[in-house]
Amino acid sequence: MISRRMFLSGGLAAALRAKAAAGLKIAVMDGVVGQSSKPEAVAVARRFGLAGLQVTLGRSPSNDRLLLEDPGLQARFLAESKQHQLPLVATYIDMLHISCLKSDPRSRDWVMKGIGITRKLDAHILMTVFFGKCAVESPRELDHVCGVFRELAPEAEKAGVILGFENLLKAADNLRALERVNSRAFKIYYDVGNATNLVGVDAPAEIRQMGRDAICQLHFKDKGYLGEGKVNYPEVLKALADIGYTGYATLETSAPSGSMEKDLRRNIDYLRGLIETA
Repeated sequence: MISRRMFLSGGLAAALRAKAAAGLKIAVMDGVVGQSSKPEAVAVARRFGLAGLQVTLGRSPSNDRLLLEDPGLQARFLAESKQHQLPLVATYIDMLHISCLKSDPRSRDWVMKGIGITRKLDAHILMTVFFGKCAVESPRELDHVCGVFRELAPEAEKAGVILGFENLLKAADNLRALERVNSRAFKIYYDVGNATNLVGVDAPAEIRQMGRDAICQLHFKDKGYLGEGKVNYPEVLKALADIGYTGYATLETSAPSGSMEKDLRRNIDYLRGLIETA
């Protein structure tokens, strides 16, 4: 009988990790390419050779509707996606930076709107955000948020949408949230940049701790260029390969030089180099 340690150190394990790393798909947020909530973002993402786009649902001046509630705008996104053969892989409900799911009852309506829009865009994942004043900062707040997600999850499940929980919690609390909500329509949207730079944890270790079934998608970013900050991207890719994750990693990168084109290309080339040599 071959021990697990012997297996993981062998050539077969290395081949499996390389296969998993090669299956990782790189997407981008529409705001990163300077086209937040705009269908033109699809063509830009395709021009960079990326594999998908995360769409910002947007806010209106009166805060009573999300921009992407507009059927015409939805149709334009779908048409661009079809034309450029680039899938819409997630949405981002930025309204939750204003209307906090932990404290504002109206926020549930925003999420319900987001579920419907995500279904119509065939994007499958609705990223819900918990930062700034809306961050989950105590066990009591986490319990409350989990209760809200338990109420929302059946509607998301019926729509074929996963509620992605992006937050500043450690892996143990995220696993607790998964247990409390107990729905296949609720998973963690894991941001390795936030985990490393804001929470101060070992992102690769957390990825392994949570495992493939806990994570619906990831954000890749750092302070500055990828590979030059605190996030250890070679180890992040190894961790993702070890758990067998082959979904999307979505770029939420900045442009330190002021040139989106130049800096996004630099970050993409860096990641592709890592993946090709995994």
